[in-house]
Amino acid sequence: MAAELSRTGLRASDADRDRAVDVLNAAAGDGRLTMEELDERVTAALFARTVGELAELTVDLPTAPGGAEVKDVVRIEQQGGSAVRGGGWVVPRRLEIESSWGDVTLDFTQAVTSDGTLRIDLDMRGGTLRLVTRPGVVVDTDSLAIEYAKVKTRPVSDAGAPVVLRIEIAGRMQYGRIVIRPPRRTPFRTSPRP
Repeated sequence: MAAELSRTGLRASDADRDRAVDVLNAAAGDGRLTMEELDERVTAALFARTVGELAELTVDLPTAPGGAEVKDVVRIEQQGGSAVRGGGWVVPRRLEIESSWGDVTLDFTQAVTSDGTLRIDLDMRGGTLRLVTRPGVVVDTDSLAIEYAKVKTRPVSDAGAPVVLRIEIAGRMQYGRIVIRPPRRTPFRTSPRP
């Protein structure tokens, strides 16, 4: 049973299904899908049980519904501060990060992606670069030079999900760390017995 769960992926929520339907409707409005394809995919999305099943329905489509503007380059520059991108932020094609003794957190769990690749050009000294991933987000650090730094990767639970975003990190990290991890799980709470 555990092997079956890791293969099929995380359970999809109603919000996950709604996002997939929004992407499908936007694609049909742009002429990327015929009405028959739209009907088939929307039906499949409404009955999808896993995030991986939803990703398969939208993998060949831009996922920035509603005309969200996708920028070519976004720059984060800071000293001793903290920058966070989360929620439904629109992922640019390239991200330039210049940071000294500060933290940068990029949360991709609900991020809107339109391109299959994000290049991060990193120039960071001290601090932490945190990437919170989801199934289908793959991170490549092969072009990264590290000096007195550490890269720590915790894999997502569904490694077999179709790739929806490939993140390539290049540049330099000195005296800091990069943490790549899935979202934290909320512990189960039990209510006290009467």
